[in-house]
Amino acid sequence: MSTTSLVIVNKNERLLSDTLQAVKPFVGQILQEVLVVDASNGELEDIRLSNEWARWIDYKQPPGVHITIAHQRNVGVQNAEGDVIVFTDSGCLPEDDWLERLLAPILEEDEFVSCGPAKSIGKSVYSGVHWSEDTETDYVSMAATINMAFRREAFDVVGGFDESFGSAEDIDFAWRLTDYGYRLRWVQNAVVSQDWGTPRRQLRRAFFYGKGGCRLFRKHPDRVPEAVKQNSAPFVYALFLLGLPLTLKFRWYPLLLLWPIWRHRNAELRFLVILDHLVLSAGMLYELVKPGT
Repeated sequence: MSTTSLVIVNKNERLLSDTLQAVKPFVGQILQEVLVVDASNGELEDIRLSNEWARWIDYKQPPGVHITIAHQRNVGVQNAEGDVIVFTDSGCLPEDDWLERLLAPILEEDEFVSCGPAKSIGKSVYSGVHWSEDTETDYVSMAATINMAFRREAFDVVGGFDESFGSAEDIDFAWRLTDYGYRLRWVQNAVVSQDWGTPRRQLRRAFFYGKGGCRLFRKHPDRVPEAVKQNSAPFVYALFLLGLPLTLKFRWYPLLLLWPIWRHRNAELRFLVILDHLVLSAGMLYELVKPGT
């Protein structure tokens, strides 16, 4: 009989407390343990003491590493006792029956990987269902670890998370799973909700996502055509940014943004969405040209 461990990685996010309380009812039922891989250097000691039922791993940041999420994920899996691993993030709140639905394909249908959607709590650039373009299909081409489960065997085969990534390590992990022949089973009704923070925090995240995306396509150049087909926005906005010097000759050049403004006219936060795309593309370009890459 399979045993299941839930791994939550945390930098210094106080919403971790809400996530732990939300997943606690699953412990002893379908879930054998919850591990928190905490890199807050003791800043969340009160949350640890309030949730002593969870296994707490004090994570020490390696020298020279600024973003440690890939490292933390590997540490979490290495310390987990279960042969099925579930990931969600600090600040995520699962809906009713989330874990049973997410794990059903693995425990009942002999799948190796399953994943589900994340909904935004409140308005954000991530409002709505994300992480899959086609939510009607049984299998998807990529998935984020905000809502994912997998057999340890699959993790070991692909070698875990690539620790050279500061972000997009989960997409790299998912792509390597599919490269090895594993399918990503989509579970539409296994839903978590996430608070993405203030607009400023969302934009800061977009820059790091852009940097991670550039590294991702460097590692998987064969994936670029399909990525452009599925979501051309990062590439189109990157071309727009590269063309900004044309404004010196063509004053109308910035008016090209009127097209995406109109295209996103029904978005909840259309100007934030457009700014998010610009910042993400700036991150891609920065990673592309920075020294030492």
